[in-house]
Amino acid sequence: MVLPLLAAAVGSSAVANEADGVEVKQSEDSTYCSERKLGTWFYCEKPKPKPTEAKAAASFPSAKARLAAITAELEERKAAAILEPTTENVSAYIAFQRQQLDRSSLFSDVWQRSIWQNPELDYTLQRPVSTLGKRAWIDGRKADRDIVMSQLSQRYGVFYFYSSSCSACDIFSPILKAVSDKYGLNVLAVSMDGGPSTIFTDYMVDTGQYQKLGLGDNRQVPALVLFDSVTKAPMPIGYGILSQDEIVDRVFQLTQVEPGGDY
Repeated sequence: MVLPLLAAAVGSSAVANEADGVEVKQSEDSTYCSERKLGTWFYCEKPKPKPTEAKAAASFPSAKARLAAITAELEERKAAAILEPTTENVSAYIAFQRQQLDRSSLFSDVWQRSIWQNPELDYTLQRPVSTLGKRAWIDGRKADRDIVMSQLSQRYGVFYFYSSSCSACDIFSPILKAVSDKYGLNVLAVSMDGGPSTIFTDYMVDTGQYQKLGLGDNRQVPALVLFDSVTKAPMPIGYGILSQDEIVDRVFQLTQVEPGGDY
């Protein structure tokens, strides 16, 4: 008696569902759902949301739409206050603007609290902004740079392109020589016009190295190129007069810091 009753109940349920216009999806288990036609009673059918529920969800405005509506209302009240500066219009604009300022202040406060409570969101832990923190970060960075620079010559060398008639090269050559002497950095000076260098006496004349190292056709000097002896890849450091700190910092960035890692 139980099986006929269950079969009748399942049959009546299926008829009722079809009459209500509810589309169902049969379970992928053909043995227990499709072949036996067990239906909703055995959780084989998953009715879709009722049209009224879907319509209600679609009609609820998104956060973006609500924010846009607030902005539009603020602009409208501002325009009304300017064009018709009655006490009512101006007061209405001021009151509505104050509401938005309070909303903004709340957002700013929660933003700050969230950063305090979630260190992964706090950028100042990577790049401090306070005087004390910045000083500690700079000191640590300089220590890291000195270690890297002391080991740099084991893998890297520097091409230095200059011209004997270049006044900027006359200023820059002693700066580069000081960096080379301090860190034992190998510098190969390349003369673009064939003239000598008073600082780098062991130089060579350019025979196409400038272009081969990816510096183009502009022949801008002075120019520095870091060369990786392992990958055989050139990395231009920069052009013009650079300070010792700029040279060291650029070399450190190019060899140790992934793009975007410092920002």
